Amino acid sequence: MARLPLVAVVGRPNVGKSTLFNRIVGKRISIVNDEPGVTRDRIYADGEWCGRNFTLIDTGGIELKSDDKFSKHILAQADIAINMADLIVFIVDGKEGLTSSDLDVAARLRKTSKPVLLVVNKLDNYREEDLYEFYSLGLGDPIGISAEQATGLGDLLDKIVEALPENSKEPTDEGIKVAIVGKPNAGKSSIINRLLGENRVIVSDVAGTTRDAVDIPFNYNKQKYTLIDTAGLRRKSKIEDETTERYSVFRTIDSIRRADVVVLVIDANEPISEQDVRIAGLIHEELKPSVVVMNKWDLIDKDTTTINKFEKQLATDLAYMDYFKSVYLSALTGKRIEKLMQTVEEVWKNANKKITAGTLNDILQNAYAISSPSGKGGKKLKIFYATQTGTTPPTFVLFVNDTTLMADNYKRYLENSIREAVDFSGTPIRITLKAKDERDIF
Repeated sequence: MARLPLVAVVGRPNVGKSTLFNRIVGKRISIVNDEPGVTRDRIYADGEWCGRNFTLIDTGGIELKSDDKFSKHILAQADIAINMADLIVFIVDGKEGLTSSDLDVAARLRKTSKPVLLVVNKLDNYREEDLYEFYSLGLGDPIGISAEQATGLGDLLDKIVEALPENSKEPTDEGIKVAIVGKPNAGKSSIINRLLGENRVIVSDVAGTTRDAVDIPFNYNKQKYTLIDTAGLRRKSKIEDETTERYSVFRTIDSIRRADVVVLVIDANEPISEQDVRIAGLIHEELKPSVVVMNKWDLIDKDTTTINKFEKQLATDLAYMDYFKSVYLSALTGKRIEKLMQTVEEVWKNANKKITAGTLNDILQNAYAISSPSGKGGKKLKIFYATQTGTTPPTFVLFVNDTTLMADNYKRYLENSIREAVDFSGTPIRITLKAKDERDIF
């Protein structure tokens, strides 16, 4: 799947960046998921306008002349967003007027080759003359809006989609894209070097050596792959402020989104951490097939029950993605490294697996007969028919009498019934519902 165009929203503090971000992405920002490990911290979200899809990146307030360490961290992360973006939306405050900080940010943006849209926010009572002073920023015609009142957003979105790059290029054959993600110093780069048989990626004992995502072509078992090495996601305790930690995940999120399969590398010599679980949550949320690698297995004192103990702990910590596939290896010694690519092949195959409508309906009918759902308001859920409509992830549509009658726990029961009958290990599956009158079925 091709990466969506990236739109970075930047500006000095308190100009309304987050308000605009929330307005554009709408309900996407309000998603609440009670599953542990799933991110709720939306500094990125997908937007759509007139059939064009894009990803919006929110950033902290830029203060170029501040010596405050907090501000320097925010600037560094804003620079990451700017460098990654296909389009920059620069927000200024029309109520307060032009400031020296706006001039500083504009000067920085003029040095980039990226297209920039200049947006004057907080114009609750819009007058064209309110825009005049902002022409001095040298960034083209200002666009007046009020994000708070949602005025002028249509015109702005028209400009955004007009400035987005066209997806006219023929996609290059990168094969299966495999992102290698995990905390710093978990051994991601060492694993890649083992797979490649050469030191293509810098390996260091210093956590966080890999700064940027690196795409590396690779062939295995007559199949073309692209390995995506990513910067490690640091634990919150190692970050000086929460804002920096929020933005530091974006490169990894972008790599996960670009990937066909994600390999999560965990240091087996340390307890599974909250950050390991959080990264797994990002993978699960993006519906990617994945492999969990317990690296540095050579450092573990082992007996015949050791792997079972680790598997039990993983099953507890990753309960929300109980379909996970795990591999225990040592990048340092190379032991069991071949098992990794075998498992990547397996989960990719499972993510592309299709089952016939007859098989699917037999599975669901048996599940329904064993345990029928409880009713609601005297009405009971009926499942008329089901079919598989897609892969990566495998997606199933169930035609039912009333979608509101499907409880979450019963939906999970049906998913587990499908998994018990068909091997979908290593990949999420998606079940959607469509209401259908019984008289309309065939």
